Amino acid sequence: MKRLFVGSLPPTTTEASLKAVFSEFGTVRSINLIKDLFSGDCKGFGFLEMEGHEARAAIAGLDGAQFEGSLLKVKFEEERPKGRRR
Repeated sequence: MKRLFVGSLPPTTTEASLKAVFSEFGTVRSINLIKDLFSGDCKGFGFLEMEGHEARAAIAGLDGAQFEGSLLKVKFEEERPKGRRR
């Protein structure tokens, strides 16, 4: 299972619309769309999980692709360094 970062999402993005786009490349196991606490709008990024080969296909097909007026940024999630946080 691979976790993908998806950026440059418009505020109107929903989990259903994101799942519909990524489902073309395989089964989406989970979606975590980051939303504004007060408005409920998408903050512009989120994470989803797919199988490895499906995730690679999604990155190849969707990184830089047009989605609701924005160009998507799709990549594998990067590990945060352990230790002190701000």
